Amino acid sequence: MAEIDSSGGGKKGGKKRSKKMSTKIDMTPMVDLGFLLITFFMLTTTLAKPVTMQLNMPDKTDTKETSPVKLSETLTVCPDESKVYYYQGIPTEAGTVMQVTNYSETGIRKVIADLKAKVGNNFTIVIKPTKKAKYRNMIDMLDECAITNNKRYALLEIDPDTEALIKRSGK
Repeated sequence: MAEIDSSGGGKKGGKKRSKKMSTKIDMTPMVDLGFLLITFFMLTTTLAKPVTMQLNMPDKTDTKETSPVKLSETLTVCPDESKVYYYQGIPTEAGTVMQVTNYSETGIRKVIADLKAKVGNNFTIVIKPTKKAKYRNMIDMLDECAITNNKRYALLEIDPDTEALIKRSGK
C-alpha cells in the first residue's frame, strides 16, 4: 500500500505525527431541549377561544300564546350577496316599498338604529335571507342585531311574495 511521508525529509526514523481524530458532537441533549421547549410553549400558551353569539330560542314545551307583532314596529330585512333589501309592512300590499342598502355602518345599521329609536324597545327585525345570500351575510345581519342592541328578531325562510317584491323593485 502506498503511504505519504509527511515527516518533512527523506530520512527514515523521523518524527511521526499522530493521527487527528474527527470531532463528533452528540446532538441528543440539543434535541431533548428542543422538545422540552416545544412542549413547554404548547402547554403554557392560551389557544384562541371561539367567539360565539348567544341565541335565545323559544321553549318547545311553552304553551303560552305569543302576542302579535305590530307591522309598524317590524322591519323585514332580506340579506343578499352584496346588498340588503328591507321593507316595512306586508309584501303583497300595494303600499309596501322595497328599499336597498349595504352592510356598512351607514347602511343597514343606520336604518335599524333609526327605526329602533323611533319605535322603542318593541322593535322587531324579521330576517329572510335570499337564495343568493351566503352564510356570511346571515352572520352579518345577526351581528348588526347585536351591535344595535336589538334582542327581538326572527329568522325565516324567504317566501315567494317577498321574492316577487324584490323583483318588482328592480334594484
